[in-house]
Amino acid sequence: MTSPMPPTPPAVPADDPPISEAERSTSARIGSILFRHRGWLPVPFLLVPLLATGAPDAMNWILGIVLIALGEVIRLAGVAAAGTVTRRRSRTVQRLVTYGIFAWMRNPLYVGNFLIWMGFIVVSDVLWFIPIAIALFAIEYTLIVRYEEGVLESIFGAEYLAYKDRTSRWFPRPPATDEEGEHHWGEAWRSEISTFLQYLVITALFIAKQKYGWNER
Repeated sequence: MTSPMPPTPPAVPADDPPISEAERSTSARIGSILFRHRGWLPVPFLLVPLLATGAPDAMNWILGIVLIALGEVIRLAGVAAAGTVTRRRSRTVQRLVTYGIFAWMRNPLYVGNFLIWMGFIVVSDVLWFIPIAIALFAIEYTLIVRYEEGVLESIFGAEYLAYKDRTSRWFPRPPATDEEGEHHWGEAWRSEISTFLQYLVITALFIAKQKYGWNER
């Protein structure tokens, strides 16, 4: 009679990577709070152009839609390269994406978001709000990105620092080398369906504002 096999020992979880000094910084800690609440933070940016007076014309709509479309193209390229991990960056991220749109800039989703919201402000014709919105977005996204950069430095160390040195944070810059990588466009389109629905709702609200008269100066 054979003796029973000893039970398989439980897997030991891998130790968390050490926390970098960048992740410990005050700005990164503030950014971590903003990161957790980033889903509703744009709401005030929407309320101002919706409630403030403006008189949009065809040119407002054309320029605004161009900005929104450009922002969404950048977002789609980012999601296609990195997958839905871009929506939930945390200390569990397993790969550093440095190809595609991420070879041109380090934060394409935030750049895309910024252009989209600027597009809706242009549509509203509440143009005085643009410099205020730029300043508020700059503060919010800079703090969030400080947190994300600290996390990525903690996890990937020198690999991330090298990527950070050669790639712009915000403004697109042609990469020195042509790095190839997978793009999952179908997954990207599916993951953006809720975002597209939000665009439709916001657009309908601006149309209602223009039609029913609370847009008049």
